Amino acid sequence: MNLEQRKEAIVRLGQWMGDIESNDEVMGLIARERSHNGWFTKDNVLAAMKAWARSLAPEKVEQWLSAYPELDQDKPAKRVGVVMAGNIPLVGLHDLLTVLLSGNTALVKISRDDNRLIPLVMQQLMELEPGFKGQMIPVIGKMEDFDAVIATGSNNTSRYFEYYFGKVPNIIRKNRTSVAVLTGEESEEELKLLADDVFTHFGLGCRNVTKVYMPQDFELDRLFGAFYHYHKIGEHNKYANNYDYHKALWLLNHEDLLENGFLLMKEDAQLVSPVGSLFYERYADLASAEAVIAQNREQIQCIVGKGHLPFGSAQQPELWDYADEVDTLRFLIDLN
Repeated sequence: MNLEQRKEAIVRLGQWMGDIESNDEVMGLIARERSHNGWFTKDNVLAAMKAWARSLAPEKVEQWLSAYPELDQDKPAKRVGVVMAGNIPLVGLHDLLTVLLSGNTALVKISRDDNRLIPLVMQQLMELEPGFKGQMIPVIGKMEDFDAVIATGSNNTSRYFEYYFGKVPNIIRKNRTSVAVLTGEESEEELKLLADDVFTHFGLGCRNVTKVYMPQDFELDRLFGAFYHYHKIGEHNKYANNYDYHKALWLLNHEDLLENGFLLMKEDAQLVSPVGSLFYERYADLASAEAVIAQNREQIQCIVGKGHLPFGSAQQPELWDYADEVDTLRFLIDLN
């Protein structure tokens, strides 16, 4: 199987995802996904599918891969372990696709939180290109006989990953989050788009904004007003449980907070706010906010705001927007 065949299969996967709502069988699986993982609602899974459909458009795949002319060279395949996260739907797919496009074999350790959607996509890839059958090997139990590893997890699991996978080339990812920087000059439409960065996938992704830096005189009511179109998120039981728990906890601790029935806002220096809440921090001047962000850059996946990513784009990364800014495809190409 040559590179063109692999590329064509990836593009056709994107087309399949873009037309997913016409597939009754798959839509049935998606509708049942919430009973398996309460965070994977129909809307959230479809949002992930549609984001992938946009990313895998032919021109975008071509633009992505044009930076790697070496991909067209034949070389012995390596066995690459891919340990996937499951915090949002299909979050491990990018790693899988890079392994396939690099011509290597993926030993796929699927997260139990996303152990139905990822196999569905793997099956579709094999139907689109039978040559992929030997390139994707599901791993049950302990991963063995690997030449390199890409592992995504938490700060806690990363210690295990570093111990177990440290003797081979590896990419090991830890916890990260995303932030937004407001100047006070944002339009209402921009603030509405910021709501997508905060609430998509219930705020569970590393690209979700959990902290907002704002000027001293910024009126928080502007955010509450712009975010209101997400008010029904408060009807989701798992989200609501998080909201109620942290509201009660902070009130018991006599901490200042603002709330509107579906979002708690709390002034806090920490970067990661719990589900159902959003931390904010006021700055005296923009340069000081940028300096704080720079100091914490290794904990931050992306930054939203003027001079950074456009509002509303945090959960719509391009294929070349690598997690933790580590070029996964280059890592795979350079394996000896």
